[in-house]
Amino acid sequence: MYVYQTTGVCAREISFSVEDNKIKEVKFHGGCPGNTLGLSILLKGMPVDEAISKLRGVTCGNKSTSCPDQLSKALMALQKEIA
Repeated sequence: MYVYQTTGVCAREISFSVEDNKIKEVKFHGGCPGNTLGLSILLKGMPVDEAISKLRGVTCGNKSTSCPDQLSKALMALQKEIA
């Protein structure tokens, strides 16, 4: 399980696991419970590259980022780490 410390959003951190380049599990710690749970369910089994392309740049209200955008940053960091 990887853990990513978020910035600029309500969720404090995101823990997630990836297997065979697909998202296996995502848990947001903090944030809007219904939205983050729904996002976690929708992402299960999704290829990492697809998730990044869908989530990257999503904003929340007047913030320059969001929980989905932070997850895309976490997934990109993981890709760099394992490359």
